[in-house]
Amino acid sequence: MIGVINDRLDRNALELLSKANQMAQKINTQVALFLITDRSPETDLASDYADITVLLLSEIFERFSLYPFLVNLEAVVLKYKPDILLAPATTFGRTIMPALAAKLRTGLTADCTDLDVDTDGNLLQTRPAIGGNVMATIITPNHRPQMATVRPKSFSIESLKKKGKIRVEKPIFVQDNCELIGIEKRETTSKIEEAQVVISVGKGLRRKENTQIAERLAKILNGAVGATRAVVDVKWFSHDHQVGLSGKTVKPKVYIAAGISGAVQHIAGMQTSEIVIAINKDRYAPIFKVADIGLVSDAYSTLEQIAKLLEDEKDE
Repeated sequence: MIGVINDRLDRNALELLSKANQMAQKINTQVALFLITDRSPETDLASDYADITVLLLSEIFERFSLYPFLVNLEAVVLKYKPDILLAPATTFGRTIMPALAAKLRTGLTADCTDLDVDTDGNLLQTRPAIGGNVMATIITPNHRPQMATVRPKSFSIESLKKKGKIRVEKPIFVQDNCELIGIEKRETTSKIEEAQVVISVGKGLRRKENTQIAERLAKILNGAVGATRAVVDVKWFSHDHQVGLSGKTVKPKVYIAAGISGAVQHIAGMQTSEIVIAINKDRYAPIFKVADIGLVSDAYSTLEQIAKLLEDEKDE
């Protein structure tokens, strides 16, 4: 069995279920969704996938606490004994999976960008390594379950339109052993993961004032502004705009890379975009290798021309 863990039936879960189904067909096994939530899932949505078993753990908490989640998930995993266990590399997945791996005395490969399975049922877990300079494929043949977290938007969603089973597990109620000291709510200024158009800027825009053109263009296109790590490090934009290994993974319809050279770390966060438009004065910049459209020109002046053309078109 290949299991997917999440706290909701969202796009991240569906991406992993779709990929799990592809792998399950290779090794002739089932797929299960281990869903821990306080509300009933949209079972009609789950039933679009072959051999899906939705396990509803309806323990209700006033706030997220690791221990009760961990106790319930450990019990369900031990009951159904999946050979492979996957979760999205979200706050939930990154919190639950390391603790669960320790409980189950197995390993965990974090932040994978691709998955596959061999004929022996070994999970091929691909992720950036050595600072993002190489892509390593990791296998763990001697331990089960094989566990991995996967970057959101690494896979497409393919519906198989077959009825899946629905089961409900009775939750294990445990005393929360954590004390709430305080809550701090932080507002997120960037929604680049959901945007259909992302205009990302690099140091090729030369100075902070020039980044305003990216914000102007994003407003025209109802998109979002992304940035490289170098731009975030010099505080042109906050970290929630960063695209790449140490930032966000995006998969928009259109990704505009303006003044970005194309380091491996950045490309890992945007390479699944549908259309990549690269603008750089250096015709040999690595970004052009992943671009569908390449413009060898000054990034600032080119963005300004694009913005003006779109504004003039809207005024007509």
